[in-house]
Amino acid sequence: MTLDTHKAVVLLSGGMDSCVTTAMANRTHQLAVLHASYGQRTESRERRAFHDIADFYGLRERLVVRFDAFKQIGGSALTDSAIPVPEDGEVLRHGSIPVTYVPFRNAHFLAAAVSWAEVIGAKAIFIGAVAEDSSGYPDCRPEYYRAFERVIREGTRQETQISIVTPVIGMRKSEIVRRGVELGAPLGLTWSCYQFDEEACGACDSCRLRLRAFAEAGIPDPIAYRARVAP
Repeated sequence: MTLDTHKAVVLLSGGMDSCVTTAMANRTHQLAVLHASYGQRTESRERRAFHDIADFYGLRERLVVRFDAFKQIGGSALTDSAIPVPEDGEVLRHGSIPVTYVPFRNAHFLAAAVSWAEVIGAKAIFIGAVAEDSSGYPDCRPEYYRAFERVIREGTRQETQISIVTPVIGMRKSEIVRRGVELGAPLGLTWSCYQFDEEACGACDSCRLRLRAFAEAGIPDPIAYRARVAP
């Protein structure tokens, strides 16, 4: 296996953070993009955003991976239709871990990315995790990715060298918006809503975070909303 120092796998969900991460990685690396479908409410819409963004950057090397176990496991409003998606913004005010957290989700996504990276000889995995200005998910912390890098070193071939790159992890959402605009990232192709496929709800935590980010950045959000609740 030949290692390509300029090749990287990007975890591209189709959301704003992963889109800007893709724009950043595209400046320095040859990209292969991976998308995870895990039975989430907006699964088909997110997959469409993934392909639209990949088309925008002319990325041919794509992999869509299914994780059906999350639907069976449940425990999250994103994968269990019996758990309503919160719309009151309470989580954003108090910082508790919300019911939209999918337990240990990013470990599964990273594992698939590592497997693919080892096969194609990529030396980096980019992921658009955000630590401070997010919904409080524990698998978005810098410590988590440092620990996962140690797992990669212990669990792959001796000659394999794969780093995890989190270029937006210390940025506020408004900074991510500004950076995306600077890089010409196709933010209008992204999808953030936890609930709907055609027009974003404007009320769930993810929509509120996005709306607040664009408002703080002083930039109009290019996607359509059913309603725009004060973030």
